[in-house]
Amino acid sequence: MDFPLRRLAFLLPFAVGLMGLPGAARADFRLCNNTPGRVGVAIGYKDKDGWTTEGWWNVSSRSCETLLRGPLAAQFYYVYAMDEKGGEWKGKAYMCTRDREFRIEGRDNCLVRGFDRTGFLEIDTGKDAKSWTVQLTDAAQQPSAARQ
Repeated sequence: MDFPLRRLAFLLPFAVGLMGLPGAARADFRLCNNTPGRVGVAIGYKDKDGWTTEGWWNVSSRSCETLLRGPLAAQFYYVYAMDEKGGEWKGKAYMCTRDREFRIEGRDNCLVRGFDRTGFLEIDTGKDAKSWTVQLTDAAQQPSAARQ
């Protein structure tokens, strides 16, 4: 689903530097919604068992949600998000989704298997990252990234 350029938004990833902080034993993949409205989020990833997509997390305006708990198992993760007005954060990595809560194994033949085929954004967390936070922003905000 395309939307007007004024609704074009940026996806801004950055690593959360947890190493070296006392008592910081957590390592997660998180998403922060820095927009004025609620967004629905789906995530895709490949682990030792193959490709998986999961959704939906409803992330309130100006809040964060942990999508995956524990140390990162891969360098690349994939995110798709949609706001309440139909604006999307999407990419060209196609994976399977559906309208209600889901966990889908595999990313091939989505339509044949009764799922939607959705374009996800690729997030490169780097080779050694243990935690990562994606910052979802509107186009009006200036993107910036920091990795620690």
